[in-house]
Amino acid sequence: MEQSTKQKRIFSAVQPSGNLTLGNYLGALKNWADLQDQFECIYCVADLHAITVRQEPAVLRKKSLDTLALYLACGIDPKKATFFLQSHIPEHTQLSWVLGCNTMFGELSRMTQFKDKSQKHADNINAGLFTYPVLMAADILLYQADLVPVGSDQKQHIELTRDIATRFNNSYSPTFTVPEAYILKSSARIMSLAEPERKMSKSDPNANASIFMLDRKDDIIRKFKRAVTDSEAVVAADPARLGIYNLVNIYSSLTGKSAEEIEREFEGKGYGDFKIAVGEACADVLAPVQKEFDLLTRDKAYLDGILREGTEKASCIARKTIQKVYRKVGFYLPNSK
Repeated sequence: MEQSTKQKRIFSAVQPSGNLTLGNYLGALKNWADLQDQFECIYCVADLHAITVRQEPAVLRKKSLDTLALYLACGIDPKKATFFLQSHIPEHTQLSWVLGCNTMFGELSRMTQFKDKSQKHADNINAGLFTYPVLMAADILLYQADLVPVGSDQKQHIELTRDIATRFNNSYSPTFTVPEAYILKSSARIMSLAEPERKMSKSDPNANASIFMLDRKDDIIRKFKRAVTDSEAVVAADPARLGIYNLVNIYSSLTGKSAEEIEREFEGKGYGDFKIAVGEACADVLAPVQKEFDLLTRDKAYLDGILREGTEKASCIARKTIQKVYRKVGFYLPNSK
């Protein structure tokens, strides 16, 4: 599949570990359906990345397919976008080794995510956790991606990817497209309901801190009722009041209402009414996604077909890149008959 001269190529990947959250939906998935009409989109379920933390094999397999189903349930069209599982394309690990030999130890030592994950998983600080950013760079560079949708917490990885690509291009002649971070202007940064100074996370051990995309309505409303706020009991979009500011941001993202409209709507009302309204709006938005997800996961043959087709398309690009890289670094490749 040749890269379109009219469309830039976007690459994005998500790990199948944990459960995707409302933050993943509002910050990424909700917007990705729009990207497929503007760009050539390649979406990957990053199952190789997932095993830096010990996984239950049967659960990982199920989560991988569930992640694909959630992408589709959010409106991403497999006729417009390419889907595949990272482990199905061996060129990811092949390129990762070559790039690892062109990445400095000091660069990896400075990665904040390695430090964070090392603290969370102190009993399993493995080499894969340390070299994780190199594999991430390989994921992106393998497909000659122009743009990578990222949140602020991933900017460091994109900068490293750009550094690796530039270093390789300077050493071996232009080989990789040097990607740029693509920040969606309309994407929302959704914070934890329990600790609003931290981003909502699918790996948070406190289940009440995150709204998961497959949570049922009663659970969603219960979690919002327990969300951390303050003693002022005035609904306002005040960044200094992290808890209520986060809820206003969520409600705005779900309904399309401005902060001013929300403040007027709940003027004279307490947090109780507002939290229930946020929960109701969230449940209403996620309900059609959940319904479509349930339908898709009942048709494994359909999902397998999408993966086979996506793997074939992605492999064409990946093989072309790895052959170019192997030739440039000096690996002998026999002439094809």
